[in-house]
Amino acid sequence: MTFAKLGLIEPLLRALEHLKYTTPTPVQAAAIPAVLAGRDLMAAAQTGTGKTAGFALPLLQRLVMEGEKVASNSVRALVLVPTRELAEQVHANIVEYAEHLPLRTYAVYGGVSINPQMMKLRKGIDLLVATPGRLLDLFRQNAVKFNQLQALVLDEADRMLDLGFAEELRSIYAALPVTRQTLLFSATFSDEIRLMARQMLDDPLSVEVSPRNVAASSVKQWVVPVDKKRKPELFMHLLRKQRWKQVLVFAKTRNGVDALVERLQAQGVNADGIHGDRPQATRQRALDSFKAREIQILVATDVAARGLDIDDLPLVVNFDLPIVAEDYIHRIGRTGRAGNTGEAISLVCADEVNMLSAIEMLTRKTLPRHEEPDFVPEHRVPETDASGQVVKKPKKPKKPKQGSGKGSLGRWTDSGDTPAAAPQVKPVRKVPTFNTGPRKRKP
Repeated sequence: MTFAKLGLIEPLLRALEHLKYTTPTPVQAAAIPAVLAGRDLMAAAQTGTGKTAGFALPLLQRLVMEGEKVASNSVRALVLVPTRELAEQVHANIVEYAEHLPLRTYAVYGGVSINPQMMKLRKGIDLLVATPGRLLDLFRQNAVKFNQLQALVLDEADRMLDLGFAEELRSIYAALPVTRQTLLFSATFSDEIRLMARQMLDDPLSVEVSPRNVAASSVKQWVVPVDKKRKPELFMHLLRKQRWKQVLVFAKTRNGVDALVERLQAQGVNADGIHGDRPQATRQRALDSFKAREIQILVATDVAARGLDIDDLPLVVNFDLPIVAEDYIHRIGRTGRAGNTGEAISLVCADEVNMLSAIEMLTRKTLPRHEEPDFVPEHRVPETDASGQVVKKPKKPKKPKQGSGKGSLGRWTDSGDTPAAAPQVKPVRKVPTFNTGPRKRKP
C-alpha cells in the first residue's frame, strides 16, 4: 500500500516524500479514503500511529479541490484539541503537509494575547486548529465565523471531557452549520465519547486499528515500589545508577512539578518543568529545549500527556500515577513511537495501589515489579493483577494495651499496619447533549 493508491494528490505526495513517509499506517489507510469520500468518521488508534495525518491529509485535499475562497474572519475546516501543546503539535504537522498547497492554516489557544490571533483571522483561514476556550472567546468577539465551515475534527475528544470542556463543546456545536463533515479521532474512546459520537455524527464509519485501551507493545513497562516520602530520593538514585540521558517525568500536581525541578536543579541536573500555571511562552521554551536535548529532564503534569511528539525519547517516568487510568496510556505513549522502542517506569507507593489496579485492568496487563534493594518500602504495596483485584493481606490482631482497664481507639502506626487505600472513585464527566435532529453531510 502506498499513499498514492489512497488517492492523494501530487503536492501532498511530494510533501510526504520530503518527510520520508513511505507506507501509510493502518489508521491512515483506513481513514484517508473515507474522509476523501466525505464520510463522518470515528477512529480510535494508539498514540503515535499517525492519527493527525489520517485526518489532515484528506481534509487539505478536499479544501484545495473544492477551491472555495475563504472570506474574512471565516474558517473552512476546524480542528478542536484539548491543550495548547497539542494545538502547536497538530498545526506544525499540518504546515508540513500543506507546504505545496495554496492554503492558509493557523492555531489559536489561550495563555497568549488574543489580539494577534484576531488580526490573523481577519484574512480568513482555510484550516484552523483551536482549543475550545480560546475559540469561544474569538467567536463571541466576532473574530471568527463558521458560515463557510465544511468539516469539524475533534482530536482527543475524551481528554476534552476530562478537562471539563463539555459546556464549551456544546456552545461551539450550536454555532456550527448543520451541513458539515464530522470526524472524531482519539487514542481511546470511553463510553461517554461513544455517546457523544452518536449525537454528533451522521452514520459514521468506525475505525479501530488497535484494541481499546492497550498500551503500545514497543514500550517496556515496570513498577518500582517505594514509600511516598522517598520518591524524590529514589528518582535521584535511579538517575545516577541508570545514567539516564533524556527523561520525561510526569507528576500529579503543579506543586509536585516545581518541587522536583527545584530538587534536580539544586543537585546540578539540567531540568525544567511545564504545567498549567506557567505562561505558554515559558512552556514552549522548556519543550523546545528538551526536544533539542539542551535539558536532560522535563517534568510535567498531564498537560504534556498528549500532543508531545519527541523523536527517539527513550524513557518516561511516572513519578506519580495518574488519577485517570487512561492518561497512563497517553503518558507512556510519548516513548516507543514510530517503530522505536522505549521504557516506562512507575514509582508507586501504597496509597496509589487502586490507581495501579485500575491501570492494569484497563491495559489488561499486570505490570512487573522491580524493587530497589535500598528502597524497599516499609508500607508494602499490595499485590495487584489485570483483573482489577487488590490482594490484601490479613491484618494481625492488635494486642491490648498493658496497664489500662479502659478501651482505647485503634491508631495507625508506622509498623506497617496501615489502612487500606480508599477505593478510587473516577469523577463523573458531563457529556454534552447535542441537538440530534436530522443533519446532512457535506457532499
